[in-house]
Amino acid sequence: MKPPSLLSLTVDSALLHIACFTDLSAVPDLILVELFLKTLSAGRLTEKVLKLFVATGNEQILLFVESLNIKQILTPILPTSKLLLRTDIISSEILSSSRLLLSGCSEKF
Repeated sequence: MKPPSLLSLTVDSALLHIACFTDLSAVPDLILVELFLKTLSAGRLTEKVLKLFVATGNEQILLFVESLNIKQILTPILPTSKLLLRTDIISSEILSSSRLLLSGCSEKF
């Protein structure tokens, strides 16, 4: 029985720590494809890891993603102007009611 090659040990180690990587652009295409396939078969493909692989721009990986119909989750962005507007309304209501309370208290004393 042959011992594992240095390449296969490296890919296996990278697979164990795939969630820790922030950039895969320096990885050669051949190794990148092998790492992607092993990530899929190990069930370790998360949204973050998918973004790492897609960011490399590797054509084979992009074709795999498309052919397997893997979709990236898009997080909706709430409009901040609406949130600020609502906060201003609440703040003005609180300020008005506190003025009423304070004016009522000063009259009693």
